[in-house]
Amino acid sequence: MSVLGRIIFYSMLALIVAFAAIIIIILCFAFSDSTSAVLSSNAAPIANLGHDLLLSCYLLKQTVTSVSVTWEKKGLSGVVYNYKNGAANLQDQSSQFKGRTQLFPEALATGNASLLIRKVRKGDEGEYTCSISSPEKGGTVNIHLRTAAYTAPTFTLSDSVLTAQAGRWFPKPNVTWLSVDDEVLEGVTNFSQSPNKIYSVTSKVPVNMDDSFICRIENDLVISVSTATVTGSSVSEDSYFTFSAASSLLASVPPSITTTGVLCIYYLT
Repeated sequence: MSVLGRIIFYSMLALIVAFAAIIIIILCFAFSDSTSAVLSSNAAPIANLGHDLLLSCYLLKQTVTSVSVTWEKKGLSGVVYNYKNGAANLQDQSSQFKGRTQLFPEALATGNASLLIRKVRKGDEGEYTCSISSPEKGGTVNIHLRTAAYTAPTFTLSDSVLTAQAGRWFPKPNVTWLSVDDEVLEGVTNFSQSPNKIYSVTSKVPVNMDDSFICRIENDLVISVSTATVTGSSVSEDSYFTFSAASSLLASVPPSITTTGVLCIYYLT
């Protein structure tokens, strides 16, 4: 290719990239004007059965007036929660959620319409829609709630056998023992199941020295990682949980987020 040809080629390529960037910017502005201003800090939470859960929902605009909020669940007859005219309006609330849900009126003035569900049940799993309307702005966001049962294990040591016991797991988990060098150890695990199908886990591994050992209890939703340190006849432990990749943010992330900028990316094929 001649020098002139290369110049023309790269000039055309630069023009194409520039036009594509302009189109993307225009689409972003159009999208930001038409899309919902309602967001969630965790659109795929995993609730621990029997525990309380906060479903995050909030407006980007931090100060609102005359706000109305409706929480609905796909396939459910009646609303999960409804708030308008400065008060809860629960005449059409589903019996499944009566006495188990609440908003926080003092937070609504800042656009925070997060919903507290008390003592989560398996039947609470599903697709929720949070709708917020106000004179300033409004919109909706969908949240997919999944449920699990999980507890960190406790450890005991007897006759050079380290035992981990965890009382509540669902779905049924797998258990893996590891050395601190990530060597897989041969453990023996037993499960028992309660009438409500929650599993109790007992797992044992032989140990012949003072050292630290890792016990992983995991299913498709939750992973418990525990480090048990054996010193003489005593055991100290430290545990934490991680969640499946679909749960992009943990439920502990506060919903009061101030957004200073939005990056909009489109993939054109």
